[in-house]
Amino acid sequence: MDVFHDQLERLKKTGLYRTLRDVKGPQSATMVIDGRNVLQFSSNDYLGLANHPHLKAAAQEAIENFGSGSGASRLVSGNLELNDKLEKKIADLKGQESGLLFSTGYMANLGIIHAIVGEGDAIFSDQLNHASIVDACRMSKADTKVYPHKDMEALEEVLRQSGRYKQKLLVTDGVFSMDGDIAPLPDLVNLADRHGCMLMVDDAHATGVLGTNGGGTGEHFGLEDKIDISMGTFGKALGGFGAFAAGDHTLCLFLINRARSLMFTTGLPPAVIASALAALEVLEAEPALREKLRANTRFFRQGIEKLPFTTIKSETPIVPLLIGDADLTMRMGEMLFEKGFFMHGIRPPAVPLGSSRLRITIMATHTEEQLEDALNALGEVGKQLGLI
Repeated sequence: MDVFHDQLERLKKTGLYRTLRDVKGPQSATMVIDGRNVLQFSSNDYLGLANHPHLKAAAQEAIENFGSGSGASRLVSGNLELNDKLEKKIADLKGQESGLLFSTGYMANLGIIHAIVGEGDAIFSDQLNHASIVDACRMSKADTKVYPHKDMEALEEVLRQSGRYKQKLLVTDGVFSMDGDIAPLPDLVNLADRHGCMLMVDDAHATGVLGTNGGGTGEHFGLEDKIDISMGTFGKALGGFGAFAAGDHTLCLFLINRARSLMFTTGLPPAVIASALAALEVLEAEPALREKLRANTRFFRQGIEKLPFTTIKSETPIVPLLIGDADLTMRMGEMLFEKGFFMHGIRPPAVPLGSSRLRITIMATHTEEQLEDALNALGEVGKQLGLI
């Protein structure tokens, strides 16, 4: 259709055209992408669990015992006995009464927010919250107040003027996926308490990474019991698929009855649930993985700071290298790819106009030599492009 063709051509001219890459073999620090052997620096598999033997064995056993699918929505006949076991483990990890499984993080945010707020209510949302939160706010029909990123003074001013609303929800990413920084949770807890807000934290990029036990942002700050709704996923540091909400028992019962993305979706397959259970077991049994991830992150960040690139300071395995121009960002990514390093470019609408970047992610399974090689490659390509 001509209208779509013209729009695609405009995307190509502005450096915003996207394509799918061909990935062969399992996820790991070294991969085959578009037929080329590369070092992987664009994965959210922070702990390297996606190819962990314990997760694979658990998935295989589940298929043997339960088959390949759940057959129906969880509210019909798709609520497998594995669900209850996993939800209890989720609640323990998050320091909450109950857990509730969803299919994806996107669907979890849509279901949770749309269920708990609506017309006559208000949502207070960080400017850099994930797209799924943005879409959920729009769908909810609640008044959405977007405050500047991590600006607590601006948020407090908006909250002062919010007395007329029936229900108020303050929602934030725990770790912001494009910048890699951590939400100021102590300040958010304080403001939510003072202004009568429910507090929801999207911990997709923090679960398994932050906290002594990998419990996420709440554990990182020692504030698990102050979060009303904790959302997270198994598709990032936990190496699998699926998502969850955690909170008190009444909240989870309410979501079972009101979250449309749960009610009208087939339940997760047995192998996916079993793999998630295995990931939580590895998280508990192998704390050295988190320590290695943190050591690798420190090593890489110290190296990148010696290069005159513009970076965003973060405390997580997400290391954004700011380029600005979308076309230049993608060209740099392709040059690195030719050298054997996959560092994916991020462009609008994932980030604001003029802030395109390489979003570099560190894994526990990277070796120090691989990290050093990546730093050297970044320096070489940066000089060729006149960026340093």
